[in-house]
Amino acid sequence: MKNLSITLFLTLTSIFSFSQETIENTNSLEGQFDEVYKKSSNYKTYKVISKESFERLKLNVLDSLMSSKRIISEKDNLLTTYRNKIKETNTLLTNTKLELESALIEEKSISFFGMKLSKVTYNLLLWTIIVMLLFGFSFFIVKFLRSNVLTKKAKSTSEEVEQEFELYRKKTLVREQKLRRQLQDEINKQRNG
Repeated sequence: MKNLSITLFLTLTSIFSFSQETIENTNSLEGQFDEVYKKSSNYKTYKVISKESFERLKLNVLDSLMSSKRIISEKDNLLTTYRNKIKETNTLLTNTKLELESALIEEKSISFFGMKLSKVTYNLLLWTIIVMLLFGFSFFIVKFLRSNVLTKKAKSTSEEVEQEFELYRKKTLVREQKLRRQLQDEINKQRNG
């Protein structure tokens, strides 16, 4: 009995282990084709396979094809999704580049009376205006100082002329008075004499 149990155990173990190996080989299409080829019989120069084996192989092949088509379809959908994401990312990248260029132009320019000028042009324009204003200011200061000197000179000359005129008037008045006295004295001499 003990021998029988051991033999039965070894037989069952070997059957299960061989059957698992066959299942692994028959799961692939290549293994299934090989199995059908091995089990087929020869008829003259042709190999003959049973309808059952052919139908099972056909179902397995169609099932594998459907599974492959489903996987391909999923991969195509995934690929389309990735392509759309890449397009969106490229569009976003292009927009970001345009915004960056616009921001850089905005940063490098200054609005002057509604016109966009580069900072270099703005600085040149600003310093030209400042230099022209300084030149104009110095020109007017020089003109003012000259006019002030001329005005002071004219005032001093005018005061001198007034003083001379006043002196001349006084001398003339004194001379007229002398002449009138002399005239009056002559008139009085002629009346009296």
